[in-house]
Amino acid sequence: MPTPEAASAEPHRDCPICPRLVAYREANRAAHPDWFNGPAPSFGDPEARLLVAGLAPGRTGANRTGRPFTGDFAGVLLYETLIKSGFAEGRYEARPDDGLRLVDCMITNAVRCAPPGNKPESSEEANCRPFLTARLAALPRLKVIVTLGDVARRNVLRAMGLKASAGIAGHGSEFAAGAYVVINSYHCSRLNTNTGRLTPAMFEAVFQRARELLDGPSA
Repeated sequence: MPTPEAASAEPHRDCPICPRLVAYREANRAAHPDWFNGPAPSFGDPEARLLVAGLAPGRTGANRTGRPFTGDFAGVLLYETLIKSGFAEGRYEARPDDGLRLVDCMITNAVRCAPPGNKPESSEEANCRPFLTARLAALPRLKVIVTLGDVARRNVLRAMGLKASAGIAGHGSEFAAGAYVVINSYHCSRLNTNTGRLTPAMFEAVFQRARELLDGPSA
């Protein structure tokens, strides 16, 4: 049974708060009734010490499958990296019933509903922020947060009641924020990987650093 804090961290299936996102959800439901088409719930270990925070679900990714970063290109690199770094077990097969399990890790998004053009508006980020604040509060053992992109980083900081400028921008930046250490990464999007802005080695280094912060340097 989820705690009240955990329940408040996840929006209702038909969350009505953002009119533009509701209209987009309804259009997707009409066009693809077999898709999930709702706020993508957080996925992972409720006792996680690591939280991975993205920006918003992709239309044909989490909006289709109902699991963050599942079914689109970004999920391949993310989940394979989590497996390599010991934060996931099993095999990622781009579907929510593939049996993949996160270990000491949870994945969430700053905005839970898919936005048109994959770009939420600032008002939508603000509307969804209480869910992110509640998600942070519902993770009693949380120590490290990996943010995927600077917009996700700014939303995480605001969700803590901090200024967006409180943390250092850029890939690999690391800073204390409240009770947590935040590590920022370039987003694992197809654009960033295809252009070489983000390489698998660069991405793996972020999660190796998270592991080091949680468990100490490896021998």
